[in-house]
Amino acid sequence: MIKAGIVGGTGYTGVELLRFLACHPEVCITAITSRSEAGIDVAELFSSLRSFIDLKFSDPAEARLDLCDVVFFATPNGIAMQQAEALIKAGVKVIDLAADFRIENIAEWEKWYGMPHACPELAAEAVYGLPEVNRDKIKRARLVANPGCYPTAVQLGFLPIIEAGFVDTDHLIADVKSGVSGAGRKAAVHTLHAEASDNFKAYGVPGHRHLPEITQGLSKIAGAQVGLTFVPHLVPMVRGIHATLYARLTEKKAVDLQELYEKRYANEPFVDVLPAGTHPETRSVRGSNICRIAVHRPQDSDTVVILSVTDNLVKGAAGQAVQNMNILFGYPETLGVSQIPLIP
Repeated sequence: MIKAGIVGGTGYTGVELLRFLACHPEVCITAITSRSEAGIDVAELFSSLRSFIDLKFSDPAEARLDLCDVVFFATPNGIAMQQAEALIKAGVKVIDLAADFRIENIAEWEKWYGMPHACPELAAEAVYGLPEVNRDKIKRARLVANPGCYPTAVQLGFLPIIEAGFVDTDHLIADVKSGVSGAGRKAAVHTLHAEASDNFKAYGVPGHRHLPEITQGLSKIAGAQVGLTFVPHLVPMVRGIHATLYARLTEKKAVDLQELYEKRYANEPFVDVLPAGTHPETRSVRGSNICRIAVHRPQDSDTVVILSVTDNLVKGAAGQAVQNMNILFGYPETLGVSQIPLIP
């Protein structure tokens, strides 16, 4: 059995981790930390976990996380980088769901996240936890940087066509929408019901923190620096990411995009390429670790439109973290995280 600990178990990604790990046949959750909720029953805060989680939140200073096999950080940015080194030295695998180890260029990270990095040497070692790209590296990792929600949907959407070398990578466009849970479980005016309901808005157009993460990943796939315009939007739903991606074909001969995508993801358990001409919906992945993709070439032009949908809290966060844990410990990737999406 894997002994698992969670640091920061009171946010949306924390409770999603608990939902999946509580049903994982090879996991025993030994610690869930929260300074603000220390001593409170987990089921008191999250009634959905009643009879599934029989633990109290513990103070991080008192929890014996060093006795765990794996520790998940479901914390704000800047926390994992202060604690991961000691855990790794104790032989604990670390999976960080925040952004502390996602960006390899430390100066770039500090620019976007507005703080000095506490552990740059570990950032150099961390493996970016997108299984569809880095599966073999994840198997050998001590520290996994779990991808962000926007970056997961965007990279999986662009991946096959960039790998094939068929598009102009200097002028990629990602137009992406997210539900309000992507902002986290905290009090903020822009996510109040009266503010977010019946409303639809773009934000972060001059620059968003996920931009360097996406650009880094796509550039590695392309083998050269890519040019990306990334515009996120907030939509009045709780869960979901919908990425509409645009690229210009450079290959003049006939390209079977449907076949390209189906072959690339044929053996990926959590990527579903839909039939030609279809349009994936966010509700088709709600509560699941699935990314559904459809690829279009409108009017047989040289513009490719890729539609990629995920649940931002699952494949965009906690589900992918459990998928990475399975890879780390040699279990089937789908173990404990193969739930069917929720409809309606």
